Amino acid sequence: MNENVKEVTRNRLNRVKEALEANNFEVYLVSDRAEAAQAVKSLLRDGDSIGLGGSETLNECNILGIVRDGKYRFIDRYEKGLSPEQVRQRQVEALGADVFITGTNAITERGELYNVDGNGNRIAAIAFGPRSVIVVAGANKIVKTLDDAIKRVKMYAAPANTKRLGIKSYCQSFGECKALALGECEMTDGCKGDNRICCDYLISAYQRQKGRIKVILVEESLGF
Repeated sequence: MNENVKEVTRNRLNRVKEALEANNFEVYLVSDRAEAAQAVKSLLRDGDSIGLGGSETLNECNILGIVRDGKYRFIDRYEKGLSPEQVRQRQVEALGADVFITGTNAITERGELYNVDGNGNRIAAIAFGPRSVIVVAGANKIVKTLDDAIKRVKMYAAPANTKRLGIKSYCQSFGECKALALGECEMTDGCKGDNRICCDYLISAYQRQKGRIKVILVEESLGF
């Protein structure tokens, strides 16, 4: 990345860090995905039970490799051969984990996390349950306002995630939410298909439990 762009990015992330900290998030600013992985490891204790939210950001940081190294009790919903019911049981178990690690769909400059789910297990764990939540986010996830966060999901994150997950939906086929084609952009506007992945919505603003949610801001683009 060009040094001038790096400086602009770093300055923006520092402003977002201050806004998140004012909302009682604990924030770590790192330069790249390797440092992000090390920051995650520093927040884990041997023997912790750990759940993961589905995330391309975590894949790019090899977080799965970290939590599978034997030091932790990883609640592995990705284990081969699991039935759909067994996957669901592990998602439920993750709600009571010591640590839940996830990406995020967007972070506003006001210090808010914005997340949208199809099943709701990821946003449920962010909101309540695990004693500690670790959120890893690239600089590309920063937006100015909640309206921008809503647009980001409809224009980019949801279409990319349907492709990642192999889900046939309007946004996979056309590259944007059906609502945008209809001139609509309210938060919950969208298709009505059985494969819709935008069903549950969470805005994490000021936190009463200071430091429960840790946000690792990365000075590079990660995930969708």
